[in-house]
Amino acid sequence: MSDLNHHDRPSADGRRAAGGLRVTVDLNLCQAYAQCCYAAPHHFVLKGREALHYDPAPSAAARDDIERARIACPVQAIRVEDAGADPR
Repeated sequence: MSDLNHHDRPSADGRRAAGGLRVTVDLNLCQAYAQCCYAAPHHFVLKGREALHYDPAPSAAARDDIERARIACPVQAIRVEDAGADPR
């Protein structure tokens, strides 16, 4: 989905390395204000006017940037979880 390159990608069986994050963006809520792109430009990129590309499995080292993007989102469309947590 994303053309962003990060080291903490899921393995062939779908598991992520310990300590990684799971990022989801509710694209039904997202209004392409691009505040996440300003807050964490290495993790969120707006292609064209409305196509948001993001890394769904960044490393734990990116937590501060990802949290900054989550907080900056005016419609609260970004969800951040530890990769080991059960999805809700």
